[in-house]
Amino acid sequence: MLSDHEIRDLLHHTRTIAVVGLSQHPERDSYAVARFLQRNGYRVLPVNPNLSERVLGERPYASLRDITEHVDIVDIFRRPEYVPAIVEDAIAIGADVVWTQLGIVNQAAALRAKQAGLGMVMNRCIAIEHRRLMRVVESVLY
Repeated sequence: MLSDHEIRDLLHHTRTIAVVGLSQHPERDSYAVARFLQRNGYRVLPVNPNLSERVLGERPYASLRDITEHVDIVDIFRRPEYVPAIVEDAIAIGADVVWTQLGIVNQAAALRAKQAGLGMVMNRCIAIEHRRLMRVVESVLY
């Protein structure tokens, strides 16, 4: 598990976050978190094969493998059984870190990410951690 200092450093140096499972619906947690991240200076890339329209002003991608620019963090809003395939995609695109949101735990996928040299944050909300550890532009998620 990463220390607060390591997470703060990660968030400080991150520029681009691919949000896997991002919804186009503002009432969904994935949308609220992505909007929060944007408002705090991060570039958010939506990853969801069911999206065809821009979300939060960004073009959606069907898969991580469709992204051609560097991704610092892959933030996952998918059930635990989907995490291993997403980790493989994160490895394939050269992402730095895989982050699973609250309630999303897959130990085998976490081990695979670590073995491939990726950082791993599991079962934590990136917005909560950001609010707790960093200077925040937006004080409320919703």
